[in-house]
Amino acid sequence: MKLRDKMPELTGATEWVNGQVTKDELVGERPTLFHFWSISCHLCKEAMHQVNQLRDDYKEKLNVVAVHMPRSEADTNMQEIIKVAKEHEITQPIFVDGEHKLTEAFENQYVPAYYIFDREGNLRHYQAGGNVMKMLEKRVIRLVDEMEKAKECELS
Repeated sequence: MKLRDKMPELTGATEWVNGQVTKDELVGERPTLFHFWSISCHLCKEAMHQVNQLRDDYKEKLNVVAVHMPRSEADTNMQEIIKVAKEHEITQPIFVDGEHKLTEAFENQYVPAYYIFDREGNLRHYQAGGNVMKMLEKRVIRLVDEMEKAKECELS
């Protein structure tokens, strides 16, 4: 995906964990962070605490959706996905992408990978790999600030 591309539809999940969301539910009110991860990815597990911290710190201002992207046949075990999600306190909706439908829509090749969309559903930031959380948080803060300024303008 390129910056300013529209958020893809959230279709093709093998399964949803922790509830299901649609693009229509995510677009319009607040920015959305998608984080791609896999149960076999060590860096993903290391970063999960920080993703959860963003989720919790901005819970009224940021949508967060996890996308489980299997990297091998072993990564498609639903019981293991649920177990790892619980171990790492992933309470946000998890799109289990067993057939890589959403992965292809995002043109994503990496885990961990992070996509931030503004409240209109336009891609505003993308990062992949480890040690990216400081920059990711800066981008979240920027979009939250933009959202709050836009709401102030709408009210006045």
